[in-house]
Amino acid sequence: MSSAFELNGVTCRFGDLVAIDEVSLSIEEGEQVAFIGPSGSGKTTLIRLLNTTAVPNDGSLSVLGNAIADQSVESLRVLRSRVGTMPQHLGLVENLTAIQNVILGRGGQRSTLRSIRDLLVPSRGDTEKIHQLLERVGIEEKLFTTVSKLSGGQKQRVAIARALFQEPEILLADEPVSAVDPARARDTVRLLAELSRELGFTLCVSLHHLELAKEFFPRLIGLRHGRVVFDGAPDLLKDQQLESLYELTADEMMTDA
Repeated sequence: MSSAFELNGVTCRFGDLVAIDEVSLSIEEGEQVAFIGPSGSGKTTLIRLLNTTAVPNDGSLSVLGNAIADQSVESLRVLRSRVGTMPQHLGLVENLTAIQNVILGRGGQRSTLRSIRDLLVPSRGDTEKIHQLLERVGIEEKLFTTVSKLSGGQKQRVAIARALFQEPEILLADEPVSAVDPARARDTVRLLAELSRELGFTLCVSLHHLELAKEFFPRLIGLRHGRVVFDGAPDLLKDQQLESLYELTADEMMTDA
């Protein structure tokens, strides 16, 4: 099995702030991994490193077998097109329709002229593909609905469809369920895990909801102060490690998550 990501001694700093501190880890293609840890632990920075919107100050990072330090601007653009990202606040354009937002998922793979044309007049092929994606995530009837009129859960599903339209080999999601109620959060995380297995892409999700991480992901990576303090199966995460990770008791953490 090939590696989706290889990090060796990676450090990422923003001024005096060390967001990721000498992290070494490997994630194989097809894995489903949840990044857990308290706010400010480095989860978002790790996502940004993996999608190459942030670069290491020290150490080495490879994505899909490609060393980031060796990539030209053009090869990096192509590599990024193989990695889909759901940002924490989804990044949808509120005054565009669902289909237009999904089309933006391939903006980096197409010329500017074609992107504008597709946005204004979607092709039959794109329309059919996007309808299928929205059907898969359960909101096909919202194809031509303006995003501002959608509920929070529906917006999440548009963001998922947008990432899938990119046909990524890897999908990264940064706190994808932070703004919805627990029932919708569980449905969304379950859907992401199902799609990963069904379509075969690597899935890495940062989650504040510890219960969801333990339920749906076979591998958890715990971060604190930018360092990896746990890496393993959910059943190997002991109460003492959990308390050390969050500086809360296990019962408090389960209630707060």
